[in-house]
Amino acid sequence: MGRSFQEWLGQQDQAVVAKTRAGDEANKPLLNQLNWIWVNNLMNQKADLNPSSAELLDWVTSGQIDAMRK
Repeated sequence: MGRSFQEWLGQQDQAVVAKTRAGDEANKPLLNQLNWIWVNNLMNQKADLNPSSAELLDWVTSGQIDAMRK
């Protein structure tokens, strides 16, 4: 399989990660937060850092991230 969520997160700009997760660090990451990082990567010509669809599916179905919260 591809990278785990933690492996992927370690490859990202940690300032962007901190800004995206600010105030929500105690909870599991949300898919929407990943989308912010994804768009930031695209805007900065770093699309190669973005996860594959298979990785995203694995992260959601294995519980590494939440797709939504109640």
